[in-house]
Amino acid sequence: MTADFDDHATSYADDVNSSVSFSGKDVDFFARRKADHLLGIVRRQLGHPGEQRLLDVGCGVGVTDSHLVSSVGSLHGVDVAADAVAEAATLNPTVTYGSYDGRRLPHPDHAFDVAFTVCVLHHVDPPDRAAFTAEMARVVRPGGLVAIFEHNPYNPLTRVAVSRCEFDEGVELLSSAEVAGLTTGAGLDLLERRYILFLPSDGALSDAVDSTFRRLPLGAQHFVAARRR
Repeated sequence: MTADFDDHATSYADDVNSSVSFSGKDVDFFARRKADHLLGIVRRQLGHPGEQRLLDVGCGVGVTDSHLVSSVGSLHGVDVAADAVAEAATLNPTVTYGSYDGRRLPHPDHAFDVAFTVCVLHHVDPPDRAAFTAEMARVVRPGGLVAIFEHNPYNPLTRVAVSRCEFDEGVELLSSAEVAGLTTGAGLDLLERRYILFLPSDGALSDAVDSTFRRLPLGAQHFVAARRR
């Protein structure tokens, strides 16, 4: 990992809010929008989210989970930063959290319907990214999903936000093609590649813009969804 997130467990929201302040939105807005997109992936590919078991890999302080827990069947989270996991458990007491060594996830094969990670992979050292993705695939059942959200390196405002964030110092952002390659390299079948967060707003207009321009590499972030064979 490129940062010690225990050092940011109590300041995470302030750190992110400072880096994205020029957008007029805060960390909760961006977490909510990505949670909405994740729920959309689940509906399109698996069915009702309330029937699914999800694992958040690199859950941090649980900001994204707070927008998912009431909509899914069960939710687990895991992170290398034990202090961040403790913050997440306080925020989301009904989610099952744990810490791990960053290599082998503390879950058996096929334990979940969906494993997802939100803006974590760019903190994983490049030589370790394939193994990280393969671990996500391992804990997903056959027919289940792996979903990876990342910052879009081609969006200039995203690059500004990353450069202003203390715990993003020295990171190497991943393109959508790179993330897709990691999923197929893990033996997954690619389902969706989309750019998202074109507008710093909620509602039908923002949803429509994200849907219409999903292939245009200008959204603030992107996601890749793939299925375990």
